[in-house]
Amino acid sequence: MESIQVKTGAREHFLDITRVVADAVHRSGLKEGVATVFVPHTTAGITINESADPSVASDIEQKLAELVPHASRYQHAEGNSDAHIKASIMGSSVHLIIADGQLVLGTWQGIFFCEFDGPRSRRVFIQAVGK
Repeated sequence: MESIQVKTGAREHFLDITRVVADAVHRSGLKEGVATVFVPHTTAGITINESADPSVASDIEQKLAELVPHASRYQHAEGNSDAHIKASIMGSSVHLIIADGQLVLGTWQGIFFCEFDGPRSRRVFIQAVGK
């Protein structure tokens, strides 16, 4: 298992971590298996989506902001309820197939760390299992 540090630059920020995850899988030496990428934060998430066009991530951020506005009548007193809700929508982990020592991703797919309460320094765990 590896732990990586990511730094986000805004309150809401989608950061492409595909290369970092692929490098961790390469270092594992596995040829076949599964990699789990886990975000241990309640106001951040992870997703797989198109990484070729940065407007896709921007569109997702914008739509999440419309669906779950920052200011609303939330009961949570810390002022980041929207971040908790957005993180729950995105999820805290993804699983990726490893074949021939490489991540199996579609042509346009990338792995995104999703910040909803930044800017912050965060951790992401990557565990690859197999043979």
